[in-house]
Amino acid sequence: MPQPNQSLMSLTYADQDFILGDQPLSLDQLADLAEHPRPIALSDAARARIQRSHAFLQSQLERTDKAFYGINTGFGALCQVRISPAELQQLQHNLVVSHACGAGAEVPPHIVRLMLILKAWNLAQGYSGVREVLVMRLLDMYRYDLLPVVYEQGSLGASGDLAPLAHLALPLIGQGQVLFRGQRLEASQALQALGWHPLSLAPKEGLALLNGTQFSQAYGLWCLVEGKRLWEVALLTAALATDAFYCLATPFDERLHRIRPHRGQIEAAARLRKWLQNSPLQAQPKEQVQDPYAFRCMPQVAGASYDALSYVDGVLHTEVNGVTDNPSLFADSGAILSGGNFHAQPLALASDFLSIALAELGSISERRTFQLLSGQRGLPPFLSPRPGINSGLMIPQYTAASIVSQNKQLCTPASVDTIVSSNGQEDHVSMAANAATKVLRVLDNCWQLIGIEWLTACQALYLRRPLRSSPQLEAWVARFREKVPPIKDDRLLQPDLQAARDFCRKAGKELATDAIVT
Repeated sequence: MPQPNQSLMSLTYADQDFILGDQPLSLDQLADLAEHPRPIALSDAARARIQRSHAFLQSQLERTDKAFYGINTGFGALCQVRISPAELQQLQHNLVVSHACGAGAEVPPHIVRLMLILKAWNLAQGYSGVREVLVMRLLDMYRYDLLPVVYEQGSLGASGDLAPLAHLALPLIGQGQVLFRGQRLEASQALQALGWHPLSLAPKEGLALLNGTQFSQAYGLWCLVEGKRLWEVALLTAALATDAFYCLATPFDERLHRIRPHRGQIEAAARLRKWLQNSPLQAQPKEQVQDPYAFRCMPQVAGASYDALSYVDGVLHTEVNGVTDNPSLFADSGAILSGGNFHAQPLALASDFLSIALAELGSISERRTFQLLSGQRGLPPFLSPRPGINSGLMIPQYTAASIVSQNKQLCTPASVDTIVSSNGQEDHVSMAANAATKVLRVLDNCWQLIGIEWLTACQALYLRRPLRSSPQLEAWVARFREKVPPIKDDRLLQPDLQAARDFCRKAGKELATDAIVT
């Protein structure tokens, strides 16, 4: 099985079922399962853990009348209310339906798939007391692409991602809506089509489904994997812009980075040297002694983002392989412990950091776009062969500036906020879900920013002809030119911006490596 930080692009899976339960999951494995669904089976060890935990819970309920939070008591501020044995199943049912209060945009399908896998994995570790049939139903929903309709808003990032996870759980009991075989259906209709019966929830099962950070995990995980791809494409694009703006390569000299040895800085400089190697444009004499920071300081800026991604990678790897249920059952020591593992503060801080790290890649990209359009170093204003009658690429830079400004607003940290809930019982919350969902917006914005820079750098290179960049950069430019021709006179540019963004996304998948590790 691949190690935790193995590259997504290097993963090759057989057609057989993916086995869940024997080893920790890597983030890239999970992202691959979200992008390319395949059957998942529980390992024998996972089945044994689940069965043992459930048997332990049953024995505790039969042997003692002790109060166990959320198992035979109410929830949140109602934790002092005891529930009779005859009402334990109804308690769990009521919990799920009452907490399905999501709002806002619907969660994308690939992130819902991640939520299903992550929730199943959390329960399969054997500390939740649920039945095996519950975990298998989650995996079967993933297998048949029966995806619950989940909403972005409703989690405070403490006591679990309650509202999103409640919507994830609704189809288990035959309620809510799902996306199934390309259609939006009532969950009951989809279950009927598969010949499945709704489940009746056993003691603690509703609580185990709703407790946990799997919503915040799924967003953070996806954005981290995509963010690694963005990082690679950002340096590819920056290298092309460096050549197109007639910049020096001396700031990327290995000796400079050896004396300030931040790992990310060293890696970024190595990427830039690789892309610019054997470039005829680099061999041209330059008049300037130094270049603007957006070019000269690329290793330092992109390197800091690299190091931030490495930190987030470590947090997420720990989180997805941890247990975030409450209470947790320890069959070995005969204990049921109520604690706070559902509090998502580690994810809240990491998601905020991830937003900032990605936004900086987009921010410095916009500065390079601006410089390329400035009419300096032998390039015409706005990179139009006939400026004046043509505006060239003037307005894409406006678009980039607008997006950068929005990213700055989105990077206001969510993790510094907290609002008291549940009548004061939950008096400090993480807001990890808000932090995680806005990372996706920042990420999407950054893909467009890098796309605009790529479009701009390719146009500047076109105006440098017959001079050429490195063979490796020219190969990427040639592929782009199959989709977007050079700009000679003004034309509708929105399709070009979209094509450049999509091109960069596809390039990111090809360029993803195992360079970013914890």
